Amino acid sequence: MPPRTLSSESLFEGRTEICIDHGGSVYRLKITRQGKLILNK
Repeated sequence: MPPRTLSSESLFEGRTEICIDHGGSVYRLKITRQGKLILNK
C-alpha cells in the first residue's frame, strides 16, 4: 500500500503550528517564515 499524501494546507488549516500525538508523546510541527517545516518533540 502506498503512503498516504496530505497537503500541508489541509493539516494546518490556516495555522502555522500543529501538535501531533504519537505513541504518548506530543510533537509540534511548525511552518517557518521561509515556508519550511520543523518538527520538535
